[in-house]
Amino acid sequence: MKYVIVLGDGMADEPIGELGDKTPLEYAKTATMDELALESEIGLVHTIPEGMSPGSDTANLAVLGYDPKKYYTGRSPLEALSIGVNMKSTDVALRCNIVTLSEEENVYEERKILDHSSSEISTEDAKILLEAVREELETDIYKYYLGTSYRHLTIWDNGEVVDLKPPHDILGQVIGNYLPKEAPLKEMMVKSFNILNNHPLNLERKEKGLNKANSIWFWGAGTKPALDSFEDKNNKKGAMISAVDLLKGIAVGAGMKVVHVDGADGTLHTNYEGKARAAYEVLTEDNYDFVYVHVEAPDEMGHQGSVSKKVEAIEALDKKVIKVLKELLDESATDYRMLILPDHPTPIRCRTHTSDPVPYMLFDSTKKLSKSWQYNESEAQLSGNYIENGYTLIDKLFQVNEN
Repeated sequence: MKYVIVLGDGMADEPIGELGDKTPLEYAKTATMDELALESEIGLVHTIPEGMSPGSDTANLAVLGYDPKKYYTGRSPLEALSIGVNMKSTDVALRCNIVTLSEEENVYEERKILDHSSSEISTEDAKILLEAVREELETDIYKYYLGTSYRHLTIWDNGEVVDLKPPHDILGQVIGNYLPKEAPLKEMMVKSFNILNNHPLNLERKEKGLNKANSIWFWGAGTKPALDSFEDKNNKKGAMISAVDLLKGIAVGAGMKVVHVDGADGTLHTNYEGKARAAYEVLTEDNYDFVYVHVEAPDEMGHQGSVSKKVEAIEALDKKVIKVLKELLDESATDYRMLILPDHPTPIRCRTHTSDPVPYMLFDSTKKLSKSWQYNESEAQLSGNYIENGYTLIDKLFQVNEN
């Protein structure tokens, strides 16, 4: 038996008027998920523990079977694992986004955050801009490391875990009340705007109709993580397929194989089919027991507040990932169990994450159920199936304590 999780990051949502009061998941044309739903278990799972922030960090830890209240030490340290940064026990890692701030104000504190991803900046462009920041701001205390797209890393030697606001939570708002209280962090953010706003690359980006990537933004502080081995916990060899450093970092910390897919970039136009084929290969040719296929696009489109693009991302997940992987496994006569779910909702209404339970669908190629469900938020609730502690969901996938 092979085991698969296909996770559409931020795929869950709320009913939207322009979609006829349907959620994007309800509205999207998802022929493969519709087919699977007729033979699957449907339900709701609460991936965010009470009192914790609804982030992809806590939620994906839970989906992978790690209780966030036990294992979570911050988002950025997990990304540091992916980037290959060797953290000391006294280090604090900070996410260092490259964001778009408004320009017309004369005072940094009065600017608004317009785009947390700077028009989904390419890693190539971000490398040039981060290097300009590094040349001016890096010291023995603060070190900068390149990540992917707009997501980068700063390591603070002998730092402290400080409360910092994620930029995607305050889109369109004046930033003054959300800046770090720690003077060095705030000063670096202010100086970064002066370095980046009129950088030649940003002037080129503006001419192309792209948002300037004109400031760094610190958030997600945390200390060195310590995850138990995924294989030791579950007696399964696991692999991770994701374009996002956070997910790759969780995998590194858990001793899972990280599979690189060319063209997988975490955007709406990522290499969906490449991910599906890589998942099939790691299960069959490499003989791994479990693969986690993470797709970031629905979350990014939720943050952008684009209804049509979120629907497009969900349809691509269905047609280019789930369908392709299902067909490959079926054609090879491989027995498998596939779990499909989001990690958290990213509603268009608020353009950020919420803690509401999310719908899951569990399909078993050897024990096809006869149901009349559709896979969406409302039908998952009607099913009556509810898992309170998200970190136990993987036991259901692996049939732990099931007859």
